[in-house]
Amino acid sequence: MTTDMSDDEVMAQVAQKLSEKNADIPRDVIDGVVREEYFAIAGRPVRDYLSVLTERAAKRRLKKLAKAS
Repeated sequence: MTTDMSDDEVMAQVAQKLSEKNADIPRDVIDGVVREEYFAIAGRPVRDYLSVLTERAAKRRLKKLAKAS
């Protein structure tokens, strides 16, 4: 459950998972996208699902980046 983890731990976990699935995208790009998506939804009342929501939003953006390059 996300509420048991710090913001940095959640972001690191999501970035690692996405990095493994998107080896063609530099890790610093993935980290930046995850950070932006995380903080875009962090203030909303969805803390229990923050990790999943962050991953989904970052995954969509990374797909767009991969298609654009």
